Amino acid sequence: MQDKRNAVASLDPYSLTRHVSDTGPAPVHLWNPPFCGDMDMRIAADGVWYHEGRPIRRQAMVRLFSSILKREDDEYFLVTPVEKVRIQVEDCPFVAVLMDVEKKGKGKPERERRRARQRLVFTLNTGEQISADANHPIEVTTAVDGQPHPTLHVRNQLRALLGRNVFYALVEMAEVQEVDGRTVSGVRSEGCFFELGNL
Repeated sequence: MQDKRNAVASLDPYSLTRHVSDTGPAPVHLWNPPFCGDMDMRIAADGVWYHEGRPIRRQAMVRLFSSILKREDDEYFLVTPVEKVRIQVEDCPFVAVLMDVEKKGKGKPERERRRARQRLVFTLNTGEQISADANHPIEVTTAVDGQPHPTLHVRNQLRALLGRNVFYALVEMAEVQEVDGRTVSGVRSEGCFFELGNL
C-alpha cells in the first residue's frame, strides 16, 4: 500500500489533465473511476494551490485542476474518467476575491428600479464567476476561533470562502429583516435573502 501511495505522490499532476479539456467544470459527479491513492497536492486556506510544497504559478493549470475537483464527505479528489487521486484542502477549495452588484431594471423609472431584483456576482480566485441564488446560497457559520466563516456554494458540495474584503462589502450593504422571530442582517440576490448574522 505504501509503495502505491508513494508512486501516486510522485505522479506528474499535469498528466491528469490529458483526459479533460479546459471548457469549464467537468461532470465529475458522473465519473466513478478507481481510487489511485494520495497526491502531494494541497489547497491552502488562502486558495493557493501547492504541489510538493511549491505553489502552482500557472493560473491556467489551477483553473484546469479546479474543474476536475470533487468532494466526497469531507475529502477532496481530482477526478478524471479513469483516475481518482486524493488531495488536501485546508478550508474551502475556492476563494471569492471580488463581488459585483448588478441591478435589474436599469433605465426604468425610479419606482420600478426600487423593486428591481439585485444580483450579487462573485469572482473566484480561479476566474470563475458565480451569482448568489437559490442554487448558490451564501452561508455564514462560526469558525473555531469564533470569527464568521462566510461561504458561497459553487457546485456539487464545493464552496468558496468569501474573502475578507468581499464579506465586509456584504456587511456594508446588509439590510435588517425579521426571520422566524429573529432580527437578522442579510443581503438579497436573485430574489433570495441570505442571512449574515443575528442582531
